[in-house]
Amino acid sequence: MRVIATALMVWGILGPTTLAVGDLPASAGPQEGQKAAQGGAAFVAYYWRARPDKVAEYNDYILHTAEAIDEDARRAGVFEEVRTVTPSQAPDMPAPDWTHLRIFRLKNLAAVAGLGPGLDAATLRVVPDEAQRKANSARSAGLRDLVRREVWTELR
Repeated sequence: MRVIATALMVWGILGPTTLAVGDLPASAGPQEGQKAAQGGAAFVAYYWRARPDKVAEYNDYILHTAEAIDEDARRAGVFEEVRTVTPSQAPDMPAPDWTHLRIFRLKNLAAVAGLGPGLDAATLRVVPDEAQRKANSARSAGLRDLVRREVWTELR
């Protein structure tokens, strides 16, 4: 149910795009895999959980540290768009296991492999001082935990 709710939320944020949750299925044959890789956009979703009493600090980290790196990577063509969303608690649903969902829209499935290296390269450009990069990394590690990462493809 959470996956469906999340997919619907993403659909509302990113526009009328049909998303399939998960990587290419193991049963996808060569033609199916090639069509998805050549077809529509891919989305990489990182579900993060802010540590207790750290939501405001993590929001600040995203707004004042991560967004500058993201923008540099976007300008370099690593991805097309990124959105950060937080859940609204529905009274009839259980609380989600995450506090922040960061969704990167990439040109296609082939571009997914370059996301991490591209963000790393942007980090080096935006924060050239190694001591500051280490401090930023330590800060983010103390603010949040990764819940999961998902890759979605646009159904075309």
